[in-house]
Amino acid sequence: MKISERARNAAPSPTMGITAKAKALQAQGIDVVNFGAGEPDFDTPAHIKQAAKDALDAGYTKYTPSSGSDELRDAITAKLLRDNGLRYERKNVIVSLGAKHSLYNIFQALLDPGDEVLIPVPYWVSYPEQVKLADGVPVFVPTLPENDFMPTRDAVRAAITPRTKALILNSPSNPTGGVATRRMVKELASLVIQQDLTLVSDEIYEKLLYDGREHLSPASLGDEIFQRTLTVNGCSKAYSMTGWRIGYTASANADLIAAMGRLQDQSTSNPVSIAQKAAVAALNGPTEPVEEMRKAFEERRNLIVDKLNAIPGVSCRLPGGAFYAFPDISELIGKRAGGHEITGSDAFSTYLLETANVAVIPGSGFGADHYVRLSYAVSSENIAKGVERMDAAVRRLE
Repeated sequence: MKISERARNAAPSPTMGITAKAKALQAQGIDVVNFGAGEPDFDTPAHIKQAAKDALDAGYTKYTPSSGSDELRDAITAKLLRDNGLRYERKNVIVSLGAKHSLYNIFQALLDPGDEVLIPVPYWVSYPEQVKLADGVPVFVPTLPENDFMPTRDAVRAAITPRTKALILNSPSNPTGGVATRRMVKELASLVIQQDLTLVSDEIYEKLLYDGREHLSPASLGDEIFQRTLTVNGCSKAYSMTGWRIGYTASANADLIAAMGRLQDQSTSNPVSIAQKAAVAALNGPTEPVEEMRKAFEERRNLIVDKLNAIPGVSCRLPGGAFYAFPDISELIGKRAGGHEITGSDAFSTYLLETANVAVIPGSGFGADHYVRLSYAVSSENIAKGVERMDAAVRRLE
């Protein structure tokens, strides 16, 4: 049986791959410190779980509308108005099976063959693959650490061609934890308007900001950018609901939302009914559990960055959001220990896993081969233990 070219060309996720290897070692009884997972280590808040239990008891186990229940879409529009200053109607919102599915549907509905999508580097691993699966062309926009790995107006402008259809902005960012400043967002919004592009604003980490930073949704900056922005969010990160698979897209373009709905009709149909009830409770419920988790992540961020910067040859900026540290390992390239040569982030990640029982994600999958990603969605004890092992492994390199 011949596999399609589309499927053959889809790259596997390095995040999923390294996490699977780490879990396989842990299943063998090996003490692995896993910095790979892109999910909070906190339990889903009790009131959200209770809503799901209540839904089960009430027999809420049948199909809902394919694009999400009216109740959930109303909760989403209320959230977007309350938190982001964005006014949408029910017809402007579609609920999907996680924000990843939302993005997949966007590119399928938005792109024609050959359309280009501007993707700042480093990028979340699925952006370029999803663009290619929609027969689009990913075009990478360089960023600089001193700009928090956020794209500048000039860098984006230089990448625009007559085939450019959209720009992706992910702030706070996976993998860097970078946060776009208000000035950056305004400059990018102005360029998107000027060039008549679509802005795909991935805001899944909006609740996880540190040092007093505040989130700014680009679509809130005026009607012109509101009309051109697709705002993507979900329940996975803020409410520790990664396994519940609830994401959503909001757009002023109701026709595009309807087109995404038709695609969803013929692929997955509705998100899980019980999870939708839980999402309503999350969006309408108390915010204290979110803030408690955010504070814990901020403390862990400070701990892991301090310890990483104490490792010779490793440097790490203090991320402003999300729950990832993104240290630069370029000074370690070319060094060796035993049978291992550090030729890049893949080799370094393999070296740590095989010699120190520490799992980190290679930056190669994010378009940044001289970096690795560490999730600090793990306990402070494991952060200390894992980075100490990493330190010892690095000091063995010559």
